[in-house]
Amino acid sequence: MRISTGTLYDQGVSSVQQQTSALLRTNQQVSSGRRILTPQDDPVAAARVLEVSQSKALNKQYDVNTNSATSALGVQEVSLESLSNLILDVRTVAVSAGSSTVDHTSLSGLASGLRGRYEELLAIANTKDSNGQYMFSGYKGSTAPFSQMSPGNVTYQGDQGQRLIQISPSRQIEVSDAGSDVFMQIKNGNGTFVTAAGAGNTGTGLVSPGSVLDPALWNAPGNNKDFTIKFAVSAAVPPVTTYDIIDNVSGNSLLTGAAPGAAPYPRTYTSDSTISLKSQGAEPAFDYGADLSIKDAPANGDTFSIKASTNESIFTTLNNLITALDTAVVPGNQAALLNNLTTAISNLDNGLVRVMTVRASVGTRMQEIDAVKSSGESTALEYEQTLSTLQDLDYAKAITDLTRQQVGLEAAQKSFLKIQGLSLFNYI
Repeated sequence: MRISTGTLYDQGVSSVQQQTSALLRTNQQVSSGRRILTPQDDPVAAARVLEVSQSKALNKQYDVNTNSATSALGVQEVSLESLSNLILDVRTVAVSAGSSTVDHTSLSGLASGLRGRYEELLAIANTKDSNGQYMFSGYKGSTAPFSQMSPGNVTYQGDQGQRLIQISPSRQIEVSDAGSDVFMQIKNGNGTFVTAAGAGNTGTGLVSPGSVLDPALWNAPGNNKDFTIKFAVSAAVPPVTTYDIIDNVSGNSLLTGAAPGAAPYPRTYTSDSTISLKSQGAEPAFDYGADLSIKDAPANGDTFSIKASTNESIFTTLNNLITALDTAVVPGNQAALLNNLTTAISNLDNGLVRVMTVRASVGTRMQEIDAVKSSGESTALEYEQTLSTLQDLDYAKAITDLTRQQVGLEAAQKSFLKIQGLSLFNYI
């Protein structure tokens, strides 16, 4: 077989180039620390690396989202804490205003101080988050949620939405609460019904907020949830106080089943005793599952109302308290002030319960975010380990290959030098 000189040169150069290319590739692997430099090095592993890298990048974005969600809920928690403290401070003022030593001047001073707290309340309700969005406006982040039409008359201009942030592939977390739920939709009275003294009362009767003993009976279809307790005081010595309970819808007495009669009324009153919305003795059968108490001495003709609770905003509650302090006639009609204070305190307590409920929800969501964040960190570590297994270089093997390839290249170069000298002209 005849081998041309050109073939010898071509084969020599090809061998040197192959060894050089292999050495260069190994050197690049050592320099980068990566086993896979191009997809052709390991097509299956390269595809898996791309898939894992995408999942890792998505997981990193979720981590950014959890930080944003934590920040947003943290700002809301601070606002709700301020709101809780404000309600507690106002409640303290309401309690102190009931002292028998407080005169009209002192009450006016308390009312003046509460006007400042009212402005603070409005500022909290219109708080912005770290992104400059109104916190309690629902989806309408650029719209101020609360606008005052007149003292105590505040309208909500947001919506019922809760802004969401995706914190994992399967979970969106609420990072805001609608202001109507926090500030507006708060049941007055005891949350089921509200008691109040008649505006024209002249006695010293003080009515309690009352309580519901059986919600099913209170919510029964036959309950009109609108009653008046009317008192009569006899001219006897000592005087005897009696009362009737009137259903304001039907106009009939609950205690007789007929139109209200003249005094004396069916039941005898004893201070601080329970007034039950349930039949007693020979009275017509009825049971609305609720009771209340009235203490001290109602005057002849005094009335007290019982009505189903309605929604009342914190703004209205605070403004009503300010008005009650401003218009109180003390010591002329201390009972009117005390009844108004009882109503205000009950409504403030309901508002505080609502705020604490929302705060508890915020805390629960923050705990969930922490759990998701911790899980995401563990997932990120798993992705790192998977990528390392797929693409990281085995340095011991790579250095061995690099040394072997260097020897191979040197051998190829020396072999080519020997072969290129094999010419007949060297022997002529």
